[in-house]
Amino acid sequence: MLDLRFEFTAKDESTVILRPVEESDAGDIVTAVESIIAAGQYIQKDVPRTREEEKLFIRDMKKKENMYIGVERNGRVVGIARVIRGEIQMKRHTGLFRTWLAEEAQGLGIGKKIMDYTDMWCEQHIRKLSLTVFSSNQVAYQLYKKYGFHEEGNQKEQAFINGEYVDELWMAKFYKN
Repeated sequence: MLDLRFEFTAKDESTVILRPVEESDAGDIVTAVESIIAAGQYIQKDVPRTREEEKLFIRDMKKKENMYIGVERNGRVVGIARVIRGEIQMKRHTGLFRTWLAEEAQGLGIGKKIMDYTDMWCEQHIRKLSLTVFSSNQVAYQLYKKYGFHEEGNQKEQAFINGEYVDELWMAKFYKN
């Protein structure tokens, strides 16, 4: 299995490492999710997992050979990206992409590096990668378009964020394998 580790310098000169998550990262992940939920947008959770639930999730992701990476900055995981592969044989060539970054890690060029990492992983493991993005999240939408994703569908008024109904867009990208 591909076990990539990327280290780079972010726009603020901090060192960032993208690497597979470990069970010891569970606490950082839960803390970061709590901060994103408190901000009230762009994460599809009302409550974070407990540390134990997150450890079990990490274990399950590894067992199923999915991609689950942490964004390590200043010694803490402040974001994640994951690809959950189709669980039945006829859909094993597909994956669903999810990512988030805590506010302190946004705007530093990390999203582009996450996409580069994800592309390398997908080229070796799947044929089609899907994701959803809220129509109000134009920064993410434009990043996904730049990385070759195209719209496959639109769920009208699928979410209520900051007092407004927003659409949830389905996007996908194909790989050669």
